[in-house]
Order: sequence, then C-alpha cells, then structure tokens
Amino acid sequence: MTHHSEKGLHPRTNPEAGQPPVGAAWRWVSERGLRLATGDATLARYAALRALTLPEIEDIIPADGCVLVVLRRGETVSPRLRQALAVDSVPAPQAGGNLHEIVVEYGGAAGPDLPALAQRAGMDLTTYIEAHAAVEYTVAFLGFQPGFPYLRGLPSRLHAPRLASPRVRVPAGSVALGGGYCGIYPASGPGGWQLIGHTEAVLFDPQRDAPALLQPGDRVRFVQPG
Repeated sequence: MTHHSEKGLHPRTNPEAGQPPVGAAWRWVSERGLRLATGDATLARYAALRALTLPEIEDIIPADGCVLVVLRRGETVSPRLRQALAVDSVPAPQAGGNLHEIVVEYGGAAGPDLPALAQRAGMDLTTYIEAHAAVEYTVAFLGFQPGFPYLRGLPSRLHAPRLASPRVRVPAGSVALGGGYCGIYPASGPGGWQLIGHTEAVLFDPQRDAPALLQPGDRVRFVQPG
C-alpha cells in the first residue's frame, strides 16, 4: 500500500456495516482504515502497533500527526487491537532504525534557494550548510511521492516556508526544506519546497526488495562529498 500523509484522507463517521465503533481518538477512513490522531507520538504509536504483528492488519501508515491502520479485507477489529487503540500513551521507540549517510552537493544550480535561506537565517553559506549537516534526522513518515521522506530534526533557525508558487519541475534527488521538515525528492516533478542541494542517492526503486530507501524511524545524516 502506498505511504502518504494525512492530506486527502476523508474520515467516515460510521464504520462499514458489521464493524464495531472505536475510541474517540480514532475515526474510520473508508471501509477498512482506522485513523489515530497521534500528535508528536506518531513513531511511537507506529512502532507499538507494528510490534503486535496482528493478522487482521494489512498495513500501518504513519503520517503527519496521525497513523492509519488498514485492515485486511473481511477482517474486524480484534480485542488485542482494540486494547492497543485504547491506551493513552506508549513508550518512545528506541533509536533502532537504520542510519543512512546521504551525500549532498549543496548550493549552486542544484540548490538555488540556499543563498536566500542563509541570508534569512543570518548566516553565511558555510555556516548554514554546517548547521544543516550537523544534526541527525529521523524519518517521520513517507508521502507526496513514493519514497519521499519527511525528516524531523531540522534546527528551528533553518525552518523555511514553502514557496508561494511551486516549481513546475524539481529534479530527482533534490534536497529541500518545507516548514520544519527536510525532504528529498525521489523523482522529478512539481514541488513547492526550497531547494538547498542534490544527492545521487536513489530514494525509490521498484525493483528493490524494499523499494523505498528510507523507512519511518530510520535516521539520516547529510555529508558533503569527499
């Protein structure tokens, strides 16, 4: 099932016939989906639900402030899943995701928005790049394009608004900032995030066993060439 953000999800007030109602924090999405509002605990909820390995669950999809649980066709909410949905909180997940080093060529034609962003942050280009590369990011969820990672951890002084008018074409491999997130475009296409660099890393390849290079909970460090 394709990963996506919560945009475009349309909760249903009533579940499919025969499906029981769920807790106040949950809403049915179409006939087989359950959407849980998670706030900042998305990855913790995602990890806890995955650890259950319940047979009635087809997919678990983290998004921005929520998790979508997709039931297999014909299945209902089991007592174990109902119990997991009812808990008020879950422990924070351990930093067990894979660590990826992504080589980035900052600035130039590949990062046309970098000079303006550095000026906005009151930094020179070198300081801005060092600040961006100094932290370890966490893949919060995937969305927008297959394999597009929404990375948490961007220092607050580097937060940047999305462009008022999206570009018609953003090259594949572009490293970009949008609000408080950092992201990497797996494929070329339109996009409204601010471009700061480019990587040759292949973010999505349908021929791989795991098509998306980065998975929710993985960690990312950006490094400069050589």
